[in-house]
Amino acid sequence: MQTHLAAALGSVVLTAGTLLGAPAASAQVADYPVTPYGPITVGNTWTTGTITWYNRSVVVTGTHKSVSAAGPEYCRRTWAYTYNAAGEKLGSAGSASSDTACGTSKNFSFQVPADVPGGAALVRVCLDDGNLRDLLCKPVWRP
Repeated sequence: MQTHLAAALGSVVLTAGTLLGAPAASAQVADYPVTPYGPITVGNTWTTGTITWYNRSVVVTGTHKSVSAAGPEYCRRTWAYTYNAAGEKLGSAGSASSDTACGTSKNFSFQVPADVPGGAALVRVCLDDGNLRDLLCKPVWRP
């Protein structure tokens, strides 16, 4: 009888040790929301992509197209501007742009600061003429 009791007790101690020594289940990190934008089209040129919303910035990823390399006025660039919930631009640091595409399609990804608690409430995405002149902009609200 003592042998059975000792074996049972040993099994309980072994099981408890295994359970107590096991790593705790880690908490799942919440995914950051991703919102599509576009296409924002001017003539035969366009920009389209997604915005990933982080706590103090956004990342704009996508593709834009320029149909001609005949001159800088035919080039295209994608800009993004971050705003707070009151619709106020988040300072001069609250904007960034992609590389310029001239006569081609180009993929891009860039980060825009939104250094306020909770991050940006709104991003305005613009297709520009490659010379810092916005041709067409569209607002994208945080989900």
